[in-house]
Amino acid sequence: MTTSSDVTCRPLRERTLWLFVGLGAAGAALAAVRVAYRGDLLDAWAAVGLLLALAGVASLHQVTARVSADAYGVHCRTLLRRRSVPWADIADVRVHLGHTDGSRTREARRVGLALRDGHSRLLPLPKSWAPDDPDFRAELDALRTLHRRHGAPESSDIRVVSHRTAGSGWAGSLCLCGLLLAGAGVAAWRVPDTASYAAAWRTAPACTAETPAGLRDDCLTTVPAVIARTEAHLPEQRSRLYFTDSRPLARLDVSSQAARDFRSGDHVELTVWHGRVMQVAGEGHVWREHITTPGSPAVVAAVLALAAGGPGARVLLRLRGRDLPDDEVLPSALPFAGALAGTALWLLPLCYFHPTTPLSEPASIAWAAAGSLLTLGMLARAWRATRVRAPEDAGGTEPPEEGEVFLPARFLEPTDYNPLGFGTHIVIGDGPPAVTPGPGRFGARRIPVGRLTVRTVRRARGGDGDTVPRSWHIAELDDAGHPIRLAAAPADLNRIIRELDSARAARSPGRPAEPRRTTPARHPREPSIRNREARPASGS
Repeated sequence: MTTSSDVTCRPLRERTLWLFVGLGAAGAALAAVRVAYRGDLLDAWAAVGLLLALAGVASLHQVTARVSADAYGVHCRTLLRRRSVPWADIADVRVHLGHTDGSRTREARRVGLALRDGHSRLLPLPKSWAPDDPDFRAELDALRTLHRRHGAPESSDIRVVSHRTAGSGWAGSLCLCGLLLAGAGVAAWRVPDTASYAAAWRTAPACTAETPAGLRDDCLTTVPAVIARTEAHLPEQRSRLYFTDSRPLARLDVSSQAARDFRSGDHVELTVWHGRVMQVAGEGHVWREHITTPGSPAVVAAVLALAAGGPGARVLLRLRGRDLPDDEVLPSALPFAGALAGTALWLLPLCYFHPTTPLSEPASIAWAAAGSLLTLGMLARAWRATRVRAPEDAGGTEPPEEGEVFLPARFLEPTDYNPLGFGTHIVIGDGPPAVTPGPGRFGARRIPVGRLTVRTVRRARGGDGDTVPRSWHIAELDDAGHPIRLAAAPADLNRIIRELDSARAARSPGRPAEPRRTTPARHPREPSIRNREARPASGS
């Protein structure tokens, strides 16, 4: 039996999805018939039918998904499985953000369940790609209302988890790091074989009449030939030499420059080694086959190993911030990327010039030692730069500068003094604080300091948007009863707040300044400050 308070989430555009399911079934039948009658797996119509079948399976998975909630808990049904989670096991109902393309222009919003055992689970529905989708918001509010009624939520506010927050997964970064390290190992494994091959070519002797037939592959055999014609193409295309009477071979792939240098009728000598033509020598022109030096795979191995440090740094930051609330933004991994780039400046030349014996000479030993010290210093600096800074630990005690100072800061909500969110700076110093669209007084809008009251200062969260830098802090203000947020670098934010307090105290000398609260940064079970963009409905 269901009640009016039960929630059922169904996919959007069900008719369209069922249409694709039908097309998929038709495509599967088409592919089966074409393969059965023609016996060709590479048939074009069979490939089209297979693509339609795959699209039909994906559509069937979406159209059969259902999510419902009642007094017991949340029930999830997909094409392959059914699952129910009681409200007692759910700690929080939150929003997960994901990007559907590399430009991050579209955000996929989904509902996630934070379980009390520390795990999280994404629901297939509801789902939205619009930041202000009323249907998604209504279904989210209904789920949270049932959770409050039949469960014990750990937070009364909507937490938003994105790729920048502590609650994002790190399995993908770990897998990418492992794949890159595996590629680096394969490239490093090829270095000794490449070095042996290059050394054998350099030291190969010329074949003589006394050389046994079984050893002629290890020596250089010279064969005369006459070029019949040449084919010269662009450098990215293959160029060829054709030989008269196809002796000793019909054609040979060469560089475009070599194809232009040689002419029809030229008498040349071909140098053969291990069954391959390694050199073509004519009058005034010589072409040689490219021999991979051992430095090339060594450099590839080093590049892949350094590239693995990027996802490795993200995993490290995720583990370092495991005590943070899931919706708090983690520091950026760019300082570690800078350390890896600095390491590449000394490691790549060392690998290229000393691929097999990097520590065989005093100069290379000194180079490696100096580079290692440099890398350690950069990594230590990156570790310090990516530490989690609580609002109360932010700097800003330096003496103020004289005159006007333009500080990068943004109000995240549009107001009468920040219409359409145009402000990018706040000017303080001579005169009252004002919002400006840049480091200049043009278009400045005065901030009504008498209306603003600082409620708390916290670190950035997923609901604050991707436009807020990871290192900035957020001040939650009360603007005559309307909540707004001000984002700025920690030291700049403290300075702006002091300026606002001073300006307000100057306007009301007899009124004491209200104490400013800061939210602790390392208490994941403590309720978060209300997300102003996703506030629960008043009836929930």
